[in-house]
Amino acid sequence: MKGTSRSMGRRSGAHEAVAGYLFASPVILGLLIFVIGPMIAGLIISFTNWNVLTKPAWVGLHNYIDLFTTNLFFGRSLAVTCYYVAGNTVLTILYALLLALMLNQPIRGRGAFRTIFYIPAIIPIVASSALWLWLYNPNFGLFNEMLQAVGLRPFPWLSQQTTVVPSLIIMSVWGGAGNTIVIFLAALQGVPRQLLEAVEIDGGNWFHKFRAVTFPMISPVTFFNVVVGLINSFQIFAQPVIMTNGGPNDASLFYVFLLYREGFQRNNMGLASAEAWILFLLVAVLSLLIFRTSRQWVYYEGGNP
Repeated sequence: MKGTSRSMGRRSGAHEAVAGYLFASPVILGLLIFVIGPMIAGLIISFTNWNVLTKPAWVGLHNYIDLFTTNLFFGRSLAVTCYYVAGNTVLTILYALLLALMLNQPIRGRGAFRTIFYIPAIIPIVASSALWLWLYNPNFGLFNEMLQAVGLRPFPWLSQQTTVVPSLIIMSVWGGAGNTIVIFLAALQGVPRQLLEAVEIDGGNWFHKFRAVTFPMISPVTFFNVVVGLINSFQIFAQPVIMTNGGPNDASLFYVFLLYREGFQRNNMGLASAEAWILFLLVAVLSLLIFRTSRQWVYYEGGNP
């Protein structure tokens, strides 16, 4: 009897495993066909010289060596992109956290304010880029009109190399903070009220409550927002294409724009694939570093993993 029950148990477990794999097969196939397959193909193409129209020619590490030795645009775009990523990630986190703290207070019209600050996140990138092109216009843009109204000189938002990236960062913070605000709000509403009251009883002010209770409790969400913001910032593409076309003088030639130009305008798919894999490795390494350092500042109720 025991042997029979064990055999039936094994068969039942096997049937459940098969059923589980069948239900998961669409996701597994999608991952293999649309993610892992193209990644492997891109890695192989990165070792070739291929212009799409002719047969790929194997060149080994030539594309990677060319990027790090003779390609002037590669280093410049990587530096510009890292500058943008650092500024956009930090400012978006600070801006979203500040607004989330304010919108978490019991103020009149709180729901309306939350909606207003979330609306930029659902505006299409093309539409928001056109809007900000008008705001930044040097002749009749709203921002320069406001500066002139108070007696200040017009500001070269997108027309100078030193101001174009900060101007794009301002736009990205405005448009990309909506989802981050919502996530921070959800985390703030989960902070135990009794802990905040304990700080008040001990004579602490709002800063003590934030440092000792609020930030440690929302640190896992902050960690998530930092990682997602970092990855998204490295993928900036539409804004510089629409607003600056990489100018002036390649000052806004971001990495993905360079990759697109190399692969789809110059038909150099081998070099573009090498750039894509370098970007993938760069983002992976930076994400790994953030994960490693998170143990020093991220608090988990059950203890750090």
